This record gives sequence, structure tokens and C-alpha cells, in this order.
Amino acid sequence: MARPLHRGVSGLRIYSDSDDSWDSQMKDKTEKDHLDKKDSPSQYLSMIFPFRLFFSDTSSPYKHDGGENGYSSDPFGTNLHRSRHKLAILLLKCSLVVIVILALIGSFLWTLSISTSSRGHIFRGYRRLQEQLVSDLWDIGEISLGSSRLKELEFCSPDSENYVPCFNTTGNLALGLKKGDEVDRNCGDELKQDCLVLPPVNYKIPFRWPTGRDIIWVANVKITAQQVLSSGSMTKRMMMLDEEQMSFRSASLMFDGVEDYSHQIAEMIGLRNESSLIQAGVRTILDIGCGYGSFGAHLFSKQLLTMCIANYEASGSQVQLTLERGLPAMIGSFTSKQLPYPSLSFDMLHCARCGIEWDEKDGIYLIEVDRILKPGGYFVWTSPLTNSQGFLRNKNNKERWTFILGFAENLCWELLSQQDETVVWKKTSKNDCYSSRKPDSGPSVCSDGEEFESPYYRPLQTCIAGTKSARWVPIEQRLTWPSRTDLNKSELASYGFHMEEFTEDADSWKKAVVNYWSLLSPIIFSDHPKRPGVEDPSPPYNMLRNVLDMNAHFGGFNYALLEAGKSAWVMNVVPTNGANYLPLILDRGFVGVCEAFPSYPRTYDLVHADGLLFLQSGQQHRCTLLDLFTEIDRLLRPEGWVIIRDTARLVESARTLTTRLKWDARVIETESSSDERLLVCQKPFFRKQAS
Repeated sequence: MARPLHRGVSGLRIYSDSDDSWDSQMKDKTEKDHLDKKDSPSQYLSMIFPFRLFFSDTSSPYKHDGGENGYSSDPFGTNLHRSRHKLAILLLKCSLVVIVILALIGSFLWTLSISTSSRGHIFRGYRRLQEQLVSDLWDIGEISLGSSRLKELEFCSPDSENYVPCFNTTGNLALGLKKGDEVDRNCGDELKQDCLVLPPVNYKIPFRWPTGRDIIWVANVKITAQQVLSSGSMTKRMMMLDEEQMSFRSASLMFDGVEDYSHQIAEMIGLRNESSLIQAGVRTILDIGCGYGSFGAHLFSKQLLTMCIANYEASGSQVQLTLERGLPAMIGSFTSKQLPYPSLSFDMLHCARCGIEWDEKDGIYLIEVDRILKPGGYFVWTSPLTNSQGFLRNKNNKERWTFILGFAENLCWELLSQQDETVVWKKTSKNDCYSSRKPDSGPSVCSDGEEFESPYYRPLQTCIAGTKSARWVPIEQRLTWPSRTDLNKSELASYGFHMEEFTEDADSWKKAVVNYWSLLSPIIFSDHPKRPGVEDPSPPYNMLRNVLDMNAHFGGFNYALLEAGKSAWVMNVVPTNGANYLPLILDRGFVGVCEAFPSYPRTYDLVHADGLLFLQSGQQHRCTLLDLFTEIDRLLRPEGWVIIRDTARLVESARTLTTRLKWDARVIETESSSDERLLVCQKPFFRKQAS
């Protein structure tokens, strides 16, 4: 522990009224010495007038006018003495003025240099002091708590194997929530679980990508054969179930429904096939009520990134199974809150029998679709309600369909095509469309006070958002993927960032990913015997599939993984207590969300955090590091990895927690900075507890 700093004041002398007598005595002594020094006037004058040489007057009649004892009776004379004294005082004053001016100029120049070139040094110095304080406080806690501080956490009870914080259907109903709202996120006064969530009995490590996309272990997810076979969902029917495995054969000739369906959507938009969606400006798709992710799995091969979103389900979860397949997914509901995405986030929204009644609550769910849809984006809806051949013979259904058609028109959506049970709308690319509508014909445009760049579970709004945003750029005018990842100077300026910072971030992460892979090699293969002269092989490119970046910044880690050819997708998380990078991340063609987002246990292969420890240490009333690491352990798959990149002191402090979590951990120095460290951890697979 660092030693405490002692502050003191030196070099100061304080005077009081008791010193008056001393001053009087010194004055008398001075006068006496003055009389004594008349015997040597030249020496005396040299001492009290150091500038005498500059004021000597060779023509003075008193210069050699001696008395009878040979000494001058008045060497300078009264008037001459006063004039020279005044000149000396004047010269001293002028010198002081010059010194003060020079001091002020020097101070100004020094301040200017600090504001331009040394500001970073001051910040880093402040940061080091803050880190030292955090480390010292941590050490104090270690000493005060003793060995109990390092006690390993216990395992949770078996009924917590699929525990998701803030989601308790039974508890929500007991609180009096309406039916339909019980699946919504409600943290309330929920008690923290200070334990480690165990995997289910017979859990097995998932297959590597791309095999894991089509085959999963049944024991890894909470679903029964009856739930699979009784499902009427198109994607759920496309599964084969045996005793241990569940297979998804969406690419085979037997199960070609998804391929035909996506091909149909492309034709309805006016494209040749789904491979042309990229050229039409489509990259990111939000799949509402995604079944088990077969639609997104098929489109991934076309470089389209589909985020599955569905309600929380205690069993048979769409989100859990989709993540198990190595596909992007998260828990989310249209029930009462806005989704945790900024306005104008996705190029396409898809709903195939997703269970949402779009005509309910005066069309407020369609307003939320419009909010997160980019200008020129597409809304694809497949439902029996849209089938005019048979379902609309019901008068009530016909009224519902008529309402939806009229409401979509008032949102400035263009109906592109309708085939069988599928309909496709295109959102307007012109924000002046809303002002040209008839009065009182549809929702109003949100005022400035109603616009939120990144709403965090706010109530659903009844106004049209995003129309005044600087990000209002039609998808057909944006660069197509993968060029979209490289933003230009003007685009970055609209987010409030500079090109130099963006470029430097991208370059540093390219190097970091290379270093990560080289560092993981000896760790992964350390248990294998080496042959003389043979180096460890490089980790396979598909070693990681689901990656969680807990402080994504510009999304540079995601970008570097793609550039390195790694077959991974990244959930880019932006902390709510830092700068808001989420709109930029989504506009680059990545997926992301604000913290803390809900997900099921054992859903990520790698959790990465750069600078998160320092960000957390500067916040009050936040969760503790132990809470944070316990949540990471819940989200991490057995044998999954954690890479934390931060300063040496914070990394060393965090390392002490890994023993409580039973992680295998080591601290590694980086080449880029002597003050930076990597904490590389692996979560063990506790087979004894799971069996």
C-alpha cells in the first residue's frame, strides 16, 4: 500500500504585536551605529547606496573640500543626498515593474503551453493519483477483512441455472402488473445473487462455428421436445430433434423455407435476390420475435447482420437458443418501454408472426418501429392478418388491417408490395413529408424536449422521433458494407468526434487483436507437450463466436476482429456513465446496446473490457467490482475467456477477485505502455458440480 502523503508549510515566519519592543531596540541600535560610522563615511555610503558609482558627480565642489582635520564636513550636501536617494528609489521601482511584467509574460506562456501540450500529462497525473487512491482503499479493505476477503463464492442453487436479473414473471404478477407486462424488465428491490450460476446437468461445450450454427446440445438450453414439436413458427418447424442434439437444416433442400422466404422479400423490394440487399443499403436487421434465429442464420452468409429480439421466457426461450447457435440476440419487449437503441438504428425490421398486435394502443408500437428504422429502411411483416384470400373475411380483422394501412400511410411509409401473408413498407427518405401531411392526420413530430439520442427503457412515445437528427441520412445514400465501417471526416463531425482520434483508435486495435491472438497461443496450448523447435500453433480463427465488449468506444475491437478475418460477432456495449458512442457504432454496421442489457447465462465465448475498471472506479453508487465480475461469470460460457485491459494498479487489484470466482488468471504486460496491463482469465468448466 502506498504511504500516506503528508502536507506541510515551510519557510514562513509569523509576526505578532509582542515584537514591537524588539523593533524599538533595533531602531536605537541602528541610530547609534550610524553615529559611529561617521568616522568612515565612504564605507558607510558604499553600504547604504550600492548605486553610488552611477550617481557620482566629478564637478561637485564638495568632493575634496576638506575640513581642518582633513575630512569633508558635508561630503554630499543635503540637496544632493536627497536627489540621489530619489533616483535610487525610482530605479528600484522601475526594476520591480520590469520584473513583474516579465513574470506575468512567463506565467502566461507557461499556462498556454500547459493548455496545449501538457494537458494530457496533467490528466494522466490526476488519473494515476486516482488509481493509487482506489488501489490503496482496496488494500485497506484487504487488510481489514483478512482471509475472508479471498473466500471463494459459493455456487447458486440448481434452479438458478437460467437466472436473468430483473426478470421475474411470478414476482411481477404478484406486484400487480397487468397481463402481458409480467415479462417486462423490472429490477425494483431485487436481491443480488452473490453466487456463481452453475450450468445445467449434462451441459456440453458448444460446437465451433459454423457447425454450432446448425447443431446444438439439447441439454445446454431449457427447452423440451414438446415445445419444439407443438410450435407453429416457421423457423421452429425447421428443426430435427434427437436424444442429445438439435439440428437446424435451413440450408438443405429438405428445409429450404427460409431461403425461399428471404428471396421473396428481396423480390418484393425490387431486387434480384437477398444477396442484393447489401447493394440496396441494408446491413443491420432487427428480427422481432425471431423464433430460433433461422432467418438471421441464413442472411449471415450474405453479410447481413440480424439482431434477434424477443420477450423473456422462463423456458423454450428464443433468445437463449439463438445465442447458443452463435447468433446475435437479446431480451427485449415492445410492451411498455422503448427498446434500448437510438433513433434511426436499423436498416430493416422484420416480424414473421411475432405475436405483436400492431393495431393495439392506437398504433404506438408502429411508432416505435418508425423511431428505430433508418430513413429509407424497410418494415417486413408476415401475418395471417395480411392475407386477403381468406383471413380478411372476418369483419373485425378487416377493420384491423384497414387501420394499420392508414396508420402506416400517416407515418409516411410507402407500401411497396403485398404477397400472400407478407407485406413490405419503405420508410420515407424525406423528413419534409411529415409537414406536408393533412392536419391531424397521424402522430405529430416530436419536439426537442421529447427527443432522446439513446433512450434507456423510457416509456413508449406517441410522436415521431429522429426527424431533426443530423443522422437523418437515407440508407441508399450511405456507403454499402463493408465500406460503411470507415467513416469520413464530415460524418465523424456530426457525432462530435475527430478523424485523427478515430484513425488512431482503429490502428491501435488492429495491433491489439494481433497481440491478443499471440498471447492466447501459449495459454491455450500450455497443457500440450511441445516438440523441440516447434512453436505453439495460432489459435483457430473460429475459437470465439459470441464476443461481448463492455466498453466499446468507437467499436474498434469489433472492426479489428473483422479485419483480421475472425468469425466472430460483437455485442458492443456502451456504458451509460460515459460518452455516447452507440449511434456511431450502429451506423458503422455493427450491433450494440446501452448497459445493462438482459441476457441468459452462458451465452458469450469472450468478454472484453478496455478501461472499464477506471470508468467504474470514478462512479458513486455503482455496483462493486465483485458484482461486475459475478455478472461476467454468469454471461460467460464454461471455458470462456475474459480479457481486461487497464492500468497496472487497477488490474492487480482486480486480479485478487479472480480467486473468489475460481477463474484461472494471469497478468500480462503490453508492449505499447509500461503502465498498462492485461488481465487474461478463463472460466473453468465445473464438471463435477454439473454432473
